[in-house]
Amino acid sequence: MNTPDEAPAEAVDLLVSALLTASRALVGVSARSLADVEERVTLGQFRTLVVLESHGPTRLNHLAGRLGVGPSTALRAVDRLVAGGYADRRENDQDRREVVIETSASGRRLVQEVTSRRRTAIEEIVRAMPIAGRHELVVALSAFAAAADEPDTRGTDSATLLGW
Repeated sequence: MNTPDEAPAEAVDLLVSALLTASRALVGVSARSLADVEERVTLGQFRTLVVLESHGPTRLNHLAGRLGVGPSTALRAVDRLVAGGYADRRENDQDRREVVIETSASGRRLVQEVTSRRRTAIEEIVRAMPIAGRHELVVALSAFAAAADEPDTRGTDSATLLGW
């Protein structure tokens, strides 16, 4: 039996199917937004830049955790981003034995460029949607993002906090 906070399995399945379908559209938008930069950074490296940009200067272990990868995988991405001029490493001000990683000015510009293209494409899709139901969609997607531990970007002027 379902508790008041539990949806019936059929409702959960319907929601999962709708999100999978929407995610295909969003993956397509993401892929197209990265097309002009794919010779400079990989999708994984771009995602690393977005995580760094949205969370600020980060230690390697925290970065790996946020990316859901092992420290060695995160280190390889960081090494390539540093070599390309998209990220910087520096000593941690609180503990000089630790290294902190952050986006460079070039990395921030790259994230802003891609995110701007992505935002424009998503805006075109939203404008094609019926107006009725948009508010409910915002509420539902915000709850989904919160459950996935994504930062809330509503009300911020920073396009760099959006998406990878």
